[in-house]
Amino acid sequence: MKIEGKVFKYGSNVDTDVIIPARYLNTSDAKELASHCMEDIDATFAQKVEPGDLIVAEDNFGCGSSREHAPLAIKTAGVSCVIAASFARIFYRNSINIGLPILESPEAVKGIKNGDVVSVDFSQGVITNETTGEKFNSEPFPPFIQEMVAKDGLINYLKEEVLG
Repeated sequence: MKIEGKVFKYGSNVDTDVIIPARYLNTSDAKELASHCMEDIDATFAQKVEPGDLIVAEDNFGCGSSREHAPLAIKTAGVSCVIAASFARIFYRNSINIGLPILESPEAVKGIKNGDVVSVDFSQGVITNETTGEKFNSEPFPPFIQEMVAKDGLINYLKEEVLG
């Protein structure tokens, strides 16, 4: 699986309250959540993000509360992948569970700027900054995680595996 998109870059400790502010958690409508994604750190993110774009962030992305709304808002906004130097563990798991690809690569974070175009080959774990030509490595997804992402998350993956 490969993707390509424009980068929105953020710093360290982007918590789930910034990804989707608590004042919007009175809905479970994914499109409504996406319309407020990142607004406390980047007020125009939801208007600027296009399908396939990526978020790149420094350390501890997705820290804070364990709300599943955060990766759901990011994915529904159109983000195809989040690359960070590190992730909060619960955000990492929630992302995989809903089929949002995330990769850890401190080197890529250092070498990618806001607005760069980046491609990702998940099976090889290669991140390419198409703007500069620089390549970075990340741990490739195991085949079952690639399948889970391709099937739009854990529930769909399990339905197909169990029900055939």
